[in-house]
Amino acid sequence: MGLLLSKRLATIRPLAVLPFLSALCVVVGITWLLLLPLDSYSRRTYISENALLPGQASAYFGGSEQNIFSAYRHEAAELANATDAKRVQVLGNIFAAAGLKVGRQKYSYTASGQTYSGENVYAILQAPRGDATEATVLSAPWKNLDDIQNIGGVALVTTLARYLKRWSVWSKDIIFLITSDSLAGPQAWVDAYHDQHTSNPGVESLPLKSGAIQGAIVLDYPSGGNFESIHIAYDGVNGQLPNLDLVNTAGNVALHHFGIRPTLQEMWDHNDSYKDRLRTMLRGMVNQGLGHARGGHSVFVPYHVDAVTVQVHGDGWHNEVSLGRFLESMFRSLNNLLEHFHQSFFFYLLMAQKRFVSIGTYLPSAMLIAVNFTLGAIGLWVDSLGSSPPLPLTTTSTEKSTSHTTAAPIERDLFLPLTTVLVFHFLGILPLTLFNHLPTHLFTRTFSAFLFINLVLPFLLSSTLTSLIPASTRERQLKLIKCFSLLFLGMALSALATLNFSLALGVGVASAVLTFIPVEGNGKVVRGVMYVLLQCLSPGMALVGIACYWGVGMEEVLREASFGWWVSGMWTQIVVWCVWWPAWLCGGVLLAEGLVGWRGVEDVPVEEKKKQ
Repeated sequence: MGLLLSKRLATIRPLAVLPFLSALCVVVGITWLLLLPLDSYSRRTYISENALLPGQASAYFGGSEQNIFSAYRHEAAELANATDAKRVQVLGNIFAAAGLKVGRQKYSYTASGQTYSGENVYAILQAPRGDATEATVLSAPWKNLDDIQNIGGVALVTTLARYLKRWSVWSKDIIFLITSDSLAGPQAWVDAYHDQHTSNPGVESLPLKSGAIQGAIVLDYPSGGNFESIHIAYDGVNGQLPNLDLVNTAGNVALHHFGIRPTLQEMWDHNDSYKDRLRTMLRGMVNQGLGHARGGHSVFVPYHVDAVTVQVHGDGWHNEVSLGRFLESMFRSLNNLLEHFHQSFFFYLLMAQKRFVSIGTYLPSAMLIAVNFTLGAIGLWVDSLGSSPPLPLTTTSTEKSTSHTTAAPIERDLFLPLTTVLVFHFLGILPLTLFNHLPTHLFTRTFSAFLFINLVLPFLLSSTLTSLIPASTRERQLKLIKCFSLLFLGMALSALATLNFSLALGVGVASAVLTFIPVEGNGKVVRGVMYVLLQCLSPGMALVGIACYWGVGMEEVLREASFGWWVSGMWTQIVVWCVWWPAWLCGGVLLAEGLVGWRGVEDVPVEEKKKQ
């Protein structure tokens, strides 16, 4: 008797502890993240690549170049209402007059029923001491992300093209690129530069090319006047980041050599407190998790070209001379590179210009969230064995007859649970296709209808599912459905954490409630509260939160996502609609089954089966 009791306790105790372990993983994962801004968990930034020598070379931009900048700024202002062809012709003539080879490129993209077209112009400064095997890029969009004409940025790029041509120190070619806009134009140019544009007939090939691009800097300087600080944008498409050495070099050169205060993640007043570090880190995680392009630099990063965008901010005493010298010094540093950026980190979280954490420090927080789902799946798998009535076993002998019982083996029917989970994940293709193909003017109404469908769909699927499951095995089948759903979610987020940590963590935290959704028991009030909570944590409501965070309408959010899908190659939507939404839908179905209590297939007694 004691042996049987100890065996029973050994079976029950781990199952009772697993929910607490799952909750502990979530709490520790979030706490781990909140500890990162502390000095004990973060590190000071540093330059790993000694060959860069940031700021060691003197910068001489100024003097007469300031007058040339004023002249070019005036010419650029006169092109404000000109056509793309006229603007490209004028800018091309300026580059040609400086003795550079000039190329042009037309492009056209279509996304969400809108056409994004324009024409890029660029020039190549052939390095006197190079062999055209390596190059760097200085770019300026004609219109920035705020749809403001980048007059100062275009004027400074053309001025620097004329100025840098006179120097004989260059061992790498310098490409001066003026694009029509901040996203589609750079994407078309970098795709064509790497011969990845052939799938889009609207993107022309480049007539001129140089060597492998080692680094790129995009300039956003609309006013062309005085400014207080520079903002360094470094987020790439799909959460990819440039090498940390490039970001650190930009900050180091600006602050220590020219007295320009660098800022990150639009934190204009950063006092290096815990609060400001945390806000900077979380802002960076939001941008990384969304995976969208945040400027012309973003499209270079997927091609392993380290790039940043330099934006001016505020009204101060710095002017075009300070910015010109900063860019000159940056390209002198890039010119010193002996090989591609590789020494420093490609996976990091910046929380201040001088503070960061690497992947080895922050990754455990996302992995702990993912482990929570795996633990929940393990508990459900073991618990799905349940208990079965004992089978009588009779032994007869010549002297006496004894009767005793033995437990019946339980077989899991995996077909229905696996099929259900697969169907839920294939259903994710519907919103993925819908929101990437609809025209822009239908986004708002369609999304509102989708939110309503999300409210009732779990009840409809629960009714269909319950009608297919016999009453005697319903509980076990539902446990297996939840088990496989959590197992897939845990595996997907574990793999995703190494590619896009912020997206994996965000989806994991929003989905943590799925582990604790009851399959049986709990009153309808508790289930109703959990269903409301689940609706608030749905992918659809997450998109509403993003719209509020950006201060825009849902139409703009969905348009940005569609543009990223068709133009930038953004795959965040796959994670949202084919990983997160199916897991959410499975949780909703389990709650709906308990709220309504659908009548399923009843077992047919053995006697009736014999009669049939």
